[in-house]
Amino acid sequence: MSAAHEDWSETTRFALYYAPPRASQWWRAGCAWLGRDPESGETRVPPQPAGLAQPLDALTAAPRRYGWHGTLVPPFRLAAGVSPQTLLAATQAWAEGRARFEVAVEAAMLARFVALRAADESGARALRELAADALRTLGHLRAAQTADELAKRLDGPLTPRQRAYVEEWGYPYVFDEFRFHMTLSDSLDDDAVRAALAFAWNAQMRDAGALPVEGVALYVEPLPGEPFALWRRVDFPVSRPANLQARGRA
Repeated sequence: MSAAHEDWSETTRFALYYAPPRASQWWRAGCAWLGRDPESGETRVPPQPAGLAQPLDALTAAPRRYGWHGTLVPPFRLAAGVSPQTLLAATQAWAEGRARFEVAVEAAMLARFVALRAADESGARALRELAADALRTLGHLRAAQTADELAKRLDGPLTPRQRAYVEEWGYPYVFDEFRFHMTLSDSLDDDAVRAALAFAWNAQMRDAGALPVEGVALYVEPLPGEPFALWRRVDFPVSRPANLQARGRA
């Protein structure tokens, strides 16, 4: 844990993210790619993709601040009377009813970004259901949006459904609008650079196998604009409780 409680205030934001297992190649490679381990707080030396003129760390500033992750519940402040320990306990209780699974993934272009995404619809659906269940279960712990926060979120080309999600949940890309991704670059104008980054990531992870979803992690932004730190990992059970098997097949 690299964020201390004494650094937290009412402006501190928490997020529920997917983080690959600490000992996995997926975790090591992602932290190295972004140049920072959000769990230990240590910096990493990024690889340099062949044929890329710019250093990789010049193309990953935004995802480096957030740390290597896939968003499940986007950043939020805690509601009045809700402590970090309350959030942790609720997350642990929710996780007890989840099962571990694996997802085939690949790096691809996502708008002007490069991101790791599910390689097929079954994986995308499993991750979408996981995120929706987490938001429904933990959403009541979030503080209400301020008028400024709401206006900022609504200032963009959103569909009516996305605007409704912003007003109720604080974020447009939830539930059926959710698209799991693990960001690998800043917003980039050059198609060739984006393609080179995706190719380099896929090449280095060719033999890594499927992405293991063995749990989630609570990340924290102590003060606005500071780097996010992985505060607590919350593992899913190794074997799912018998009374929950049916939901997993639905």
